[in-house]
Amino acid sequence: MKILLYLLASLALSHGQTDWKNLWPSEAPGGTRPPAGTEEGKGNRFSKIEVPQYSLYLAHKDKANGAAVAIFPGGGYGRLAADHEGKQYAEWLNERGFTAIVVKYRVFPGHDYQYPVPFLDARRAIRTIRSKAKEWNIKPDKVGVMGSSAGGHLASLCATRFNDTFAQETSDEIDKLSARPDFAVLCYPVIIMDSPIGHGGSRNNLVGKDASPELLEKLSTQNAVSKETPPVFLLSTSDDGVDCRNSLLFASALREHEIPFALHIFEKGGHGYGLNGKEDLAIWPDLLDAWLKKRL
Repeated sequence: MKILLYLLASLALSHGQTDWKNLWPSEAPGGTRPPAGTEEGKGNRFSKIEVPQYSLYLAHKDKANGAAVAIFPGGGYGRLAADHEGKQYAEWLNERGFTAIVVKYRVFPGHDYQYPVPFLDARRAIRTIRSKAKEWNIKPDKVGVMGSSAGGHLASLCATRFNDTFAQETSDEIDKLSARPDFAVLCYPVIIMDSPIGHGGSRNNLVGKDASPELLEKLSTQNAVSKETPPVFLLSTSDDGVDCRNSLLFASALREHEIPFALHIFEKGGHGYGLNGKEDLAIWPDLLDAWLKKRL
């Protein structure tokens, strides 16, 4: 009986479930922690995040390919849709040999969790994966990011502004590791911050309504693509409320810098569908599967 209970506990841990671990061993940098009990959550939907955390989904040993992905759910930088844009992605990746972590990065409209706080959490998540390479049986040069909507913007920040430095970051051994991802998957991403074709809600939650033009230009990640940007998979639809030109402009910048990318824009599908696209859009996970196999 004890052996059975141990195996069941190990199985639950390997699939993440609700086992959330803190990204930092002590107080997270960059913002003031809200009072305990402030965070709101139902299922895998969260808001008013208190502490940045991650949930681990280890790949099955018989399928593991040595790669890992940090997943950033969307939610307009005001909440986190960590089920269909988090847990479901992680389980899908597990089936294909990837270890994944779903990242509960800090978002809290009206609190001091604006930029760069979510970016600090995302960078820490990438570095945490690399710090666990031996323990999780992954290769440090096969660490990617995946984000949807505002989480796609966060993933695009990771893919373009990884050389940025922040005084708020700690000097522990994890923060000394590289924050550059080796590939990026951007699902119906917000990219643009300095134009009406961006997403006003995400922009206002991330930087406030009175952000300077210089900051908005800096955080419009098509402007930050460089020769060091990793390969990118882009997904959008022409009827998305987050204008598909966000993806098009990012793809254009990737082409200009000769970065390998795949761009898929479907006619219909709207926004926030995760893996559950309808009609023609239903095939997009297969397209991603093929792209990941080619990359790895």
